[in-house]
Amino acid sequence: MKLSTRSLILFGISVIILFGITLFDSLFSDLSPTLERIILFLLLVLPSVVGAIFGVMSLIRKEPGPWFGILGSFLNGLFALFHLFLLSFAG
Repeated sequence: MKLSTRSLILFGISVIILFGITLFDSLFSDLSPTLERIILFLLLVLPSVVGAIFGVMSLIRKEPGPWFGILGSFLNGLFALFHLFLLSFAG
């Protein structure tokens, strides 16, 4: 499997996890804010950072279809930066 494909798959997984967290937000109400931040970092930011790295690696390796690598890097990077920004102000 190409790295650009893995990058886009990780972005899709991150979006699905975001929808799941949004649906089951009431389960997080009993947790401490620090634990909630750690869980959200591990579930939302970390896969996006890995996906962005995969996208950049696919561009460095010059895999065919560079648009997938660019798209994966861009989407994962924006997703990770947005959620890092939210986590820095949350709580």
